[in-house]
Amino acid sequence: MTNTRLRLWQLISPTLPIGAYAYSQGLEYAVEAGWVRQEKDTQEWIEGQVKSVLAVLDAPVFARLYRGWQESDAAALDYWSRLLLAARESSELLAEERNLGTALARLLLALGVEKAREWCAASHTSYAAMFALGAWHWDIPVEEAAEAYVWAWCEKQVGAAVKLVPLGQTAGQRLLLQLADIIPQAVEKGLDLKDEQIGGLAPGLGIASALHEVQYTRLFRS
Repeated sequence: MTNTRLRLWQLISPTLPIGAYAYSQGLEYAVEAGWVRQEKDTQEWIEGQVKSVLAVLDAPVFARLYRGWQESDAAALDYWSRLLLAARESSELLAEERNLGTALARLLLALGVEKAREWCAASHTSYAAMFALGAWHWDIPVEEAAEAYVWAWCEKQVGAAVKLVPLGQTAGQRLLLQLADIIPQAVEKGLDLKDEQIGGLAPGLGIASALHEVQYTRLFRS
């Protein structure tokens, strides 16, 4: 096994100190409202976002950010990172993208990735841009990195669901097994999209996230 693969595992590790565990992306409100009550509901909620958001927004934008690092294209990096931030539908989703991005930028810099320095305090820093930087810096192929990016998102959502629904640990593993079956196709679709085809549509996510901002009791930041 090469160091490249191990670097990828490090990049998607739940122990990465960027605070990803603190966000549910509207799932907390969905559970509170009764939209998600059991394992089947959870699968539909997460799978729906993979297909309607990550496959058609995050994955293709991630690929363009990766290419931006490859080609040292500052304008492209700026454009696609700002576009992804603009696509986040609530203040909590926007804050999550920025906060995780800034935290990952600082971590990458501490790990010797010098190109992360100017992104540590930039207003347009996104998590996807910094994940793409780490993947490019450590020579991880874009397809593999994109699949890992989506996997990490799914794992975080399942972890939140285990606490919130609640689900047992075994149910959580069943969900991850099922989600792993759709990730390759979702990423393949995303990487084939043209610029004008990029854009996610998940009204339920936007509504849940916005209402979570005023939810009375909360465990998660989104």
